[in-house]
Amino acid sequence: MKLLPLLLTLFLGINVFAQDPMLQKNNQALDEQAKELTQTYSKELALNGEQIGMFENKVEEFLIRSEKIKKEFQGRKMLEMLYTLQARETAEMDNILTRPQLELYKQIKPRIQPLEELDMDKK
Repeated sequence: MKLLPLLLTLFLGINVFAQDPMLQKNNQALDEQAKELTQTYSKELALNGEQIGMFENKVEEFLIRSEKIKKEFQGRKMLEMLYTLQARETAEMDNILTRPQLELYKQIKPRIQPLEELDMDKK
């Protein structure tokens, strides 16, 4: 009977201390890009101190994922995956931003982080 709580504690402990492998790869250029994007958004969204750090980490996480998609795919498939990724990023910002900030974020994101367009000659 004591085995069950012990196993639950063990598995929960492993999950809590696990690190996101996407963020373990340090890329200075993406780190700088995340900082610049955060500053740009912060000017319009009026992010507070706690939000700035979380926002920057989230932006960097999705920049890393975006780069991976761009390296592995091309054409329409790449754009579909980037569109899905951008929608997921917007959804995850719901955990960081207030409701009014999130609504403004959705409005300004296409201007600040536009999606690439498919060149019909290069399908």
